[in-house]
Amino acid sequence: MTENLLVGLTAIVVFGIGAQWLGWRLRFPSILILLLFGFLAGPVLGLIDPDSLLGEVLFPVVSLSVALILFEGGLTLRHDELPHIRGVLLRLISIGAVITWVVATLAARLILNLSWSVSILLGAILIVTGPTVIGPLLRQIKPQGQAGAVVKWEGILIDPVGAVLAVLVFEAMQAGDLSAAPGTILLGVLETAVIGLVTGLVAATLMIGLLRRYLIPDHLQNGVALMFIVVAFALSNLLHHESGLLTVTVMGLVVANQRLITIRHIVEFKENLQILLVGTLFILLAARMKPGSILALGWESVLFVAVLILIARPLSVLISTAGSSFSWKERLFVMWMAPRGIVAASVASVFSFGLIDAGVEGAEELASITFLVIVGTVTFYGLTAGPVARRLGLAERNPQGVVIAGAHPLARAIARVLCDQGITARLLDTNWDNVRAGRREGLEVCHGSAYSEEVLERLDLTGIGRMLAMTPNDEVNSLAALQFPEVFSRAEVYQLPPRRSNGGSSDLFPAPQHLTGRILFGPDFNYRFLDEQLQRGAEIRAIPLTADFTYQDLLAEYNGRIIPLFIVGARKKLTIITTDNQVTPQPGQTVISMVLLEGALRDADTARRLQAVRADGA
Repeated sequence: MTENLLVGLTAIVVFGIGAQWLGWRLRFPSILILLLFGFLAGPVLGLIDPDSLLGEVLFPVVSLSVALILFEGGLTLRHDELPHIRGVLLRLISIGAVITWVVATLAARLILNLSWSVSILLGAILIVTGPTVIGPLLRQIKPQGQAGAVVKWEGILIDPVGAVLAVLVFEAMQAGDLSAAPGTILLGVLETAVIGLVTGLVAATLMIGLLRRYLIPDHLQNGVALMFIVVAFALSNLLHHESGLLTVTVMGLVVANQRLITIRHIVEFKENLQILLVGTLFILLAARMKPGSILALGWESVLFVAVLILIARPLSVLISTAGSSFSWKERLFVMWMAPRGIVAASVASVFSFGLIDAGVEGAEELASITFLVIVGTVTFYGLTAGPVARRLGLAERNPQGVVIAGAHPLARAIARVLCDQGITARLLDTNWDNVRAGRREGLEVCHGSAYSEEVLERLDLTGIGRMLAMTPNDEVNSLAALQFPEVFSRAEVYQLPPRRSNGGSSDLFPAPQHLTGRILFGPDFNYRFLDEQLQRGAEIRAIPLTADFTYQDLLAEYNGRIIPLFIVGARKKLTIITTDNQVTPQPGQTVISMVLLEGALRDADTARRLQAVRADGA
């Protein structure tokens, strides 16, 4: 028995994390792989049986996990996004939610032939989308502008709204008087709003106060934050059922937008925890699936899912965005993002048990239909949302552009050649002389600091996938390299090597590896050396290679006086030369290099620095 439990728990972790890694590796929606792995581990292979594995603890565990995910989602909500999307967002979670509820209710009654009471409850459950499904999709698609922001906010805020609405409808059904539901729902929503807001604000304020006064040691801060979330969620739910979802969302929102304490370590901890929880929840969800009950629903259930996708969502978005500044492309993308997730599944499962015990007709189909909607919407949006966003010009599959911290002559020379090769390059600098010089040269230059959160939030990152920290200040480069992993992965954050006290560079970087970006070009090519060569007349050139003119021929032609910086391959794929990625350019690629002047190798220090380049090409 113990061995079976161990195998089941191990399988959940392995499948949950493995599916997300595989999705990242294949650039495929990880949610779909999670559902597939969960189905294989559950009904097919029999490795996981969530009900026997966790028993009565299953749904409390799911609820706590969703609470932690919603808190992490709240940490991503920035108040400075609201001015542009406030009106649309409020209409989506109010008018749009009602439209979805009405259409889903009518479709359940007319297509699935459920009773009115079960149809109304199902419609309320299917209002929710949620960060468990929206978050992973947005992380992969990376849409730009208002569309991505409003979908993110809606996905987090709609969970408490939908869950509370479903609870209130369920309570009205148990009371046997649906005619009194409107008044009950209105009162319940007000109670939930008051309890959720007050409890969330108080819990967040207490936690911030303790952290601000250094009453919690560093090694306990993540644990104490977790404790506050769990306690606030449980207390709020005791005061009013399902109000805890709103409480933890408010907590995350307050903590994220205060300026009294730093929360980077808390954010990193919750992001890591969220990855584990999302994987676990979707494996458990899919493993509970009973194929027979899904197949028994018939073709009508497929039509029901189609109505939600093709009628309910577009109608709610059209009405919610009417008169707004959203372009038709942004409206279309918002229409294309409404997958259902864990909250819908857990609420439907709990309510179906209660309704079955009460003898309500059609109650046994509630969980099966909800699961089919989850599978159908996640599959549809997971496969199509990315291509649609790219087709609309709101995202790129693998953006090759770079943002360069620094707009000095060296950075401008590199940016010009990259742009000539079709690679987007945007510059950041605090020096107005550099900013004006770059703009005069036709480059995109933003005034601001590369490690400023404010600049990071207003910087246009359309088409950008990497950051190069190339300022003359090594400390600024390191700070920028710490800031940008919030936007790109650590694998796409680079910086110039630092200077040693004797003016050279160090093979051993003086700062710990986790505090730096990947080292650009080579350990000896720091800013001072590259800038000096540029001032002496060196040039940044893009040189195409062919079968008749190889990289070795290139080195021979210039007598080894080149420093390879980038490689541009087929379809404008950019490879950045780094100390850990010293690739050899191949025919058909274009090498972007710094070409030094004749006689540069006569200088012993320069010759030493270029020795490794000549050796690689030998």
